[in-house]
Amino acid sequence: MLDIRRLHMLKTVAARGSITAAAQSLELSAGAVSQQLAALRHDVGVDLLRPDGRTVALTEAGRVLLEHADRILAAMEEAECAVAAVKGTVGTTATLAALPSTVARIVAPALTALGADHPQLAVTCLVTDQAQLRELTLGTVDVVLGQHYHHLPKTTPKGIAVSPLLDDPLLVVTAAGGATSGSDERSVALRDLAAHHLVVPPPTTDCGQAILHACQQAGFTPTPRYVTADIAAQLALARSGLATALVPRTAIDPATPGIRTAPIEDHPIQRLLFAATRRTETTNPTTAAVIAALRTAARQHRTPHRPPA
Repeated sequence: MLDIRRLHMLKTVAARGSITAAAQSLELSAGAVSQQLAALRHDVGVDLLRPDGRTVALTEAGRVLLEHADRILAAMEEAECAVAAVKGTVGTTATLAALPSTVARIVAPALTALGADHPQLAVTCLVTDQAQLRELTLGTVDVVLGQHYHHLPKTTPKGIAVSPLLDDPLLVVTAAGGATSGSDERSVALRDLAAHHLVVPPPTTDCGQAILHACQQAGFTPTPRYVTADIAAQLALARSGLATALVPRTAIDPATPGIRTAPIEDHPIQRLLFAATRRTETTNPTTAAVIAALRTAARQHRTPHRPPA
């Protein structure tokens, strides 16, 4: 009989591209992973991996086995969810992956509420700019607070369930010209920013790609003066008058002194914040509690998700 732990190792190696990377992810030694994969190869009687430059790739038999492994692992999780649903209680551990721009206004309030409502639940939070949906499919995280920019192609891995939380537009941020902050009701044309000194995230990030694409739709390619994914740095440069920033509304503290914000009128850049989990037929009480807390925190600050026209 096949060992489910070895199947999960095979899936992780296929996703990471090497035994060393998979071992780091699994918090095991590379030798231990190699030993388990050798045992799996012995169980099935055929090679499952082959060298591919500096990485490894699945053989044809490995691809076939991985297809079945995905279904087996999904069935195991379904069984765990069904038992948890019968118990009807929130568990003791969960791992949440979230974007830095969501921590202050959504993640922190949600975790505070979870601590009050479910004191037995310890949530480990991974804060990173990089998309974590692959980590969700590999089981290293349980809930992802992610984003999708409406004008970019949508890519959601198979087996992932997405719950919309909030539509969150990017605002134009400039120096307020005084000690206080404010919101300008007058919209700004994105094309008018072509002459501004801009601070933008790197083009390798989702936000950087979204800004680049929107600017090109507005008729120009931005040549930023400053490039950083650090929103605190973006706001500092805007406050000093050195640059104009484009920052998600949720990431801006209204009490931040010395800045002024304005909406974009001609080519709005808007992201959908969502909570994602692995798709199961039966709701897991623990992940459901985390998503409910995230949804409540998002609702308290901004208008709920509305599909784009």
